[in-house]
Amino acid sequence: MQIRLQEEAWESKYLSPYAARSGLSRGRARPEVECDIRTAYQRDRDRVLHSKAFRRLSGKTQVFISPTGDHYRTRLTHTLEVAQISRTVARAIRLNEELTEAIALGHDLGHTPFGHAGESALDALLPGFRHNEQSLRVVEVVERHGDLVGLNLTYEVKDGILRHTGDEEPLTLEGQVVKICDRIAYINHDIDDAIRAGLLEEEDLPTKCLQVLGKGRTRRIDRMVKDLIEASDGRPKIQMSPEVACATSRLRTFLFENIYVAPSAQREKEKIHGLISRLFEYYLRAPKALPIEWREGPDHELSRVVADYIAGMTDRYALAEYEKLFLPKAWSQ
Repeated sequence: MQIRLQEEAWESKYLSPYAARSGLSRGRARPEVECDIRTAYQRDRDRVLHSKAFRRLSGKTQVFISPTGDHYRTRLTHTLEVAQISRTVARAIRLNEELTEAIALGHDLGHTPFGHAGESALDALLPGFRHNEQSLRVVEVVERHGDLVGLNLTYEVKDGILRHTGDEEPLTLEGQVVKICDRIAYINHDIDDAIRAGLLEEEDLPTKCLQVLGKGRTRRIDRMVKDLIEASDGRPKIQMSPEVACATSRLRTFLFENIYVAPSAQREKEKIHGLISRLFEYYLRAPKALPIEWREGPDHELSRVVADYIAGMTDRYALAEYEKLFLPKAWSQ
């Protein structure tokens, strides 16, 4: 079967000269025999999709903690939205869709329960904890499948996962696409969720942003995506036009000021810090309370293992563990 070779030949012929090509990957930490059917990046996408960490994203908060409505985003639905938007952009400018999708699906595997409040709680306990670095650690160590290279993903996918946030740019244009599309996704769906929660109205958004990007989630995403495609097509860098980039940045700042660090969010953040701190301290004192597979894994410091364990929890599991360990149980005769 020569399907993979046909796919690689198609990439070489039709993709942009700036696109990453599967056959030219920098490879894996542990060399493997190539698949007859799938390219290297297709295999990476499938490995991420079938990982335990990916499944747990459905139980992790995006912004709103344990919402009661059915339509609020979770970390999984956010990831799927990022993947969809990223693939649209990648296809339009002839980049490698499979690489783009693999990075997008894996970019938040290391996110903690309770969103960024959980991340800041673990950072206080294990200084330097960052969700993007934890996402890389998940695919390299935590999802280890009996070895020490985890999912053994390609260099380009791991680079895109690590650099999807922060000051450093991903090495591939596909990684750069995911980095910007992550922002497009969360800005727009967090506004949508905030309006659903009654914390915002469309009219509260900055007027200049609405003038540039339009009113309503659909129009804003459409404007951002089309602008990103137009400003990046045929160029060696992924970027928005200055006008749209400025409006997008201003909208993000507005969300931080009015939603992410609002007084109501701070109150919940204090509770989450208390919950995660108590769990962390408990497992440090009683490591035998950790599941056996966590105690028998690679030889890392206990604090690192505990952070890995807590970071992998869903919101519901973290709450259940806290209740089991620290709240009195009702007595029945």
